[in-house]
Amino acid sequence: MKTTKRNRIIYWIATIWLALGMLSTGIVQLSKMEEEVEVITQLGYPVYLLTILGVWKILGVVAVLVPRWPLLKEWAYAGFFFAMSGAIVSHGFGGGSAVDFFGPVLLIILTVVSWYFRPESRKITGVTPLNK
Repeated sequence: MKTTKRNRIIYWIATIWLALGMLSTGIVQLSKMEEEVEVITQLGYPVYLLTILGVWKILGVVAVLVPRWPLLKEWAYAGFFFAMSGAIVSHGFGGGSAVDFFGPVLLIILTVVSWYFRPESRKITGVTPLNK
């Protein structure tokens, strides 16, 4: 995909919102706010999972924003995708309301848009199954 000014703008808007969303939810999870502890226990997960998710989200934000290390960025995007799709499925099986799905759905969309529109300098170069 050829990088255009429009694509760079789309990339940075999606990436900044994604970073803000992941950073803020990571901080909330690390601080183990009462509401977050309630939600995670209602879904049947141990409270210590909040620490793991919070650390991963913050490290993922750093990986996505810092230049270089395209392989690390791929892992961060994959982690964001898995965490948000897991949240969607967990809320679905846990009987979540429509409000519970808004955040994870928005963050998964921002993850895909940011990943898709990332500049060439932030992509892994070489032969992959998708560009043979």
